[in-house]
Amino acid sequence: MIVCAGKSENIKGAIPIGVGLLETAINLNNLIKKHKPNEIIFVGSAGSYGRYKIFDKVISYCASQVEISSLLNISYTPLTDLKICNVSCETKTIVNSSNYITSDKEYSKLFLENGYDLENMEFYSVAYIAKTFKLPFSGIFAITNYCNENAHKDFLNNHKEAIKMLERVVEDI
Repeated sequence: MIVCAGKSENIKGAIPIGVGLLETAINLNNLIKKHKPNEIIFVGSAGSYGRYKIFDKVISYCASQVEISSLLNISYTPLTDLKICNVSCETKTIVNSSNYITSDKEYSKLFLENGYDLENMEFYSVAYIAKTFKLPFSGIFAITNYCNENAHKDFLNNHKEAIKMLERVVEDI
């Protein structure tokens, strides 16, 4: 099953599941129960912490849900499953998810220094729900921006081209 966020990020051939961590989790859970797929492939845009360039196409099998406050050691969580990797695949690309977008270059560097490469709001929820149903998962991302002060502006400027890239990917699957 190929899924995408939806709303402003509808991708032909992919089923929209919602924006952010919560909508994604609820809607993907319901879709899996209804359609019983063999695997989940998420396609979407992502911001780069610096390792990847704008318009790179990146495949990942590993998602995390780490907040900036955690990296700054000003918060903690009792949750232990903050990084989920597809056990059948190896990856060096970790996609971090939050309901917020990083817009500070120094914090972006901090994520990169701690092993995180990309930022996408939905991928952790996709990974979590796939793991719950014991399904293999992956994410295919088109980089729209760097996570810095221009993140939103660059995202808006590059989003249409990224969607075209992802639609070509979905056609090839």
